[in-house]
Amino acid sequence: MSQTYGIEAHGHQDPTPHRKPVRYVVVIDAGGSMVAMLLLETRERVAEIDAGAEEVNSMIAGIQPQIGALGPEWNAALGGHSLRDRGDARVYTLGVLSTAA
Repeated sequence: MSQTYGIEAHGHQDPTPHRKPVRYVVVIDAGGSMVAMLLLETRERVAEIDAGAEEVNSMIAGIQPQIGALGPEWNAALGGHSLRDRGDARVYTLGVLSTAA
């Protein structure tokens, strides 16, 4: 009879993150409803969710947004939005936590 419980863990586990962290949360009007776009540091979109979701509020709590996303660095991520919507967008820059001990 085995002295272990459940399934044993793999011998080697890679300590690096599986995904890159979200760096920007852009809250923008998308056809009459507010959405939150989650973007990497490269401004690659990784998710889009309802801006009223509790998770969005917890991510941006205490962060002062930049108003407007009109610069050329936002063209690829927000290309489908009007200049007016981009001008009214709120851009939250998230801090990146260090995993180093």
